[in-house]
Amino acid sequence: MTFNKNLEKSEVREYFNGTGFDRWRKIYSKSEEINTVQKNIRKGHQKTVDDVVSYVKNYPELTTKTFCDAGCGVGSLAIPLLRLGIKDLQVSDISSEMINETKKRINELGLSQRKIKFLTSDLEQLKGLFDVVICLDVFIHYPQPVAEEMVRHLCDLSKEKLIVSFAPYTPILAVLKNIGKLFPGPSKTTRAYTLREKGIINAANEKGFIVVQKKLNQAPFYFSKLIEFNKVK
Repeated sequence: MTFNKNLEKSEVREYFNGTGFDRWRKIYSKSEEINTVQKNIRKGHQKTVDDVVSYVKNYPELTTKTFCDAGCGVGSLAIPLLRLGIKDLQVSDISSEMINETKKRINELGLSQRKIKFLTSDLEQLKGLFDVVICLDVFIHYPQPVAEEMVRHLCDLSKEKLIVSFAPYTPILAVLKNIGKLFPGPSKTTRAYTLREKGIINAANEKGFIVVQKKLNQAPFYFSKLIEFNKVK
């Protein structure tokens, strides 16, 4: 399959600013206006978020560290990070609608009295330097070479830690060709890709990051490999 990166990004941006926004806003909320497939996706994604929170809350001097949530969606991770006491957080997403929803949820919960930067941006255009960079379930929209390039860029943004999750390559998913074919009818989303874990790890290794821990989370219609990296001092 030929991959046109600019076209694909445009399609992802359009989807998450349109029909996709309302669909995923409902999935990542307490709404009951979703089907069984979407409920299982919610459960699976929540497992991944809970695991990240369990990692982060054990970091020394947590509240003094700077964080970047790249591809924040509707704030599913940003909100629990703020509840941990994190005071310096940048949240970004390719979709302005997602950023607006994240900002709305944070304000409604009274968590806005922190140093929070909201940024509508392509992941590869992100700049800055942070103690911890986190990117969950974003790479599903990009094939292996592009995802590995993104991992290297995220490493350049991190001084200490990088946490990523992605849909892992498995023989079953390879037969289905892509995750999107697991979604029936109106649940189907944008084009999706499974990635080989070795390539993701090698990309981080090239930038001086090593694996600390990893975990596979899965629920029906949700498969995500979570990896935490440390930068070698």
